Amino acid sequence: MRMTPALSAARRNAFRAQAAEITGIDTEVYARYGKDPLEPILGLGDARAPVGFFGRDPGRDEVQHGEPFIGAGGQWVRRTLYQRLHGAPLPDFAASRAIGQGFYWANTVPYKPVGNKAWSTRIKQRFQPLIAELLVEHWQGQNLMTLGREAFLWFGLLQPKAVKTAIDDFWAREDRFEAHAHCTIDMRAPSGAQRTIQLHPLPHPSPLNATWYKHFPALLDARLAALGIG
Repeated sequence: MRMTPALSAARRNAFRAQAAEITGIDTEVYARYGKDPLEPILGLGDARAPVGFFGRDPGRDEVQHGEPFIGAGGQWVRRTLYQRLHGAPLPDFAASRAIGQGFYWANTVPYKPVGNKAWSTRIKQRFQPLIAELLVEHWQGQNLMTLGREAFLWFGLLQPKAVKTAIDDFWAREDRFEAHAHCTIDMRAPSGAQRTIQLHPLPHPSPLNATWYKHFPALLDARLAALGIG
C-alpha cells in the first residue's frame, strides 16, 4: 500500500512554531526518550484511507515511539482493527504498528501535555487551523472515528454557532456511540477549501474510562462493520 509522503517542511515548521510559543508540553518525558518536544507526533497514515481516527493528544508511549495511538488506549483500537481484518488476535506490538498503516490518524493537539491533562480550549484553538488543514487538504477519506468527548467536541471549535450547537446536541444523544449514529459536518481549512466529513463518535479507549472501556471493542467493531471494513 502506498503510504502518505512525510509531512511537508512548511506544515512541520508551522506546528513547531506554534509549539514553541506555548507552555504545558511534557518536556521531561520528551527528554527521557531523547525526543524533540517541538516535533509534532502525527501518524497520518495513508491519505487515501477511507477511515480515520481522531483522538485527544499523545501520551508517554506515543512520545517514545513517535507515533500516535500506540499506547494502552491505542492498542485497544489496534487489537480491534486486527481482529476485524484478520479474524485472529493481535499477535505482537509490531503487528499493532503495521495494522495502522491502512488508516489515517490525527489528534486535537499533536503534543503530550504535562500530567496527561486535556489541553485547554485556547491551546486547541491555536492548533485547530493546522489540524483542519490536514483533515481537509491532506486526508482524502470521509469517515472519521472520534475517540472521546474532547476529540468529538473539537469539531465545534472556531466554527459558526450553528455548527457548534449541532456538535453539542449530537454528543448529548444517548445513542451517539451506536453504529447507525453519525454526524455530518462541512470542514473548512484556512485556505478556504472545504469538504464533508462523517464523524462517528466512540468513547475514549482509556482503561481509566470505567464506564465504557469494556464496551469499546464491540462499539468500534460495529462501526467498522457498518462501514464495510473487514
